[in-house]
Amino acid sequence: MEKQSVRNRVANIIKTLSKDIPDSTIALKFSSPIELLIATILSAQCTDVRVNEVTKDLFKRYRSPKEYAEVDIKKLEEDIRPTGFYRNKAKAIQKCCNDLIQRFGGSVPKTLEELVTLPGVGRKTANVVLGNAFGIPGIVVDTHVHRVTQRMGLTKNDDPVKIEFDLMKIVPEGEWTHFSNLFVWHGRKTCAARKPLCDQCAIRKWCDDGTQLKI
Repeated sequence: MEKQSVRNRVANIIKTLSKDIPDSTIALKFSSPIELLIATILSAQCTDVRVNEVTKDLFKRYRSPKEYAEVDIKKLEEDIRPTGFYRNKAKAIQKCCNDLIQRFGGSVPKTLEELVTLPGVGRKTANVVLGNAFGIPGIVVDTHVHRVTQRMGLTKNDDPVKIEFDLMKIVPEGEWTHFSNLFVWHGRKTCAARKPLCDQCAIRKWCDDGTQLKI
């Protein structure tokens, strides 16, 4: 399929999903870049619902990188225990916050190149923060975006970074964050991993998998 044809297909998908999921903002709750950064680190192998339950109190206790960096790590581990892998996450949070203090004056940087140098921060986390905390476009390839874009034939790659680059070529830059949030919600709501609800899918006619199913 020619690239312009794919771009037109993507434009139709975005338009349709925007109507189907009008409130497609990020599910993680935050009020500052540092809160979103911490929440995104905690979201690894954990649901956003559980993360929000934990951060409701966590964000009242710790309001700055300095406070995260200085708290006893055992206390931090207990505070984030319900998110799973809490020891690794506590270490990552403290290392990340120490870096923020030492290298960025305690502020969350606004470039992908700087964000990915922080401990525990990969391209996915960096793009979540850039797009949703700073309004700087970024494609977020989480498990839902990974699955849905493959099913729809928008990428043939399996590596998240390669998928990100594929999508950057066909999704308008100004829509990168919106596109990511739409596909996350669509993956949760309709295009589930095991039993996708193809008969209820608003974008089925543009889907390589969905159009082949007999419903």
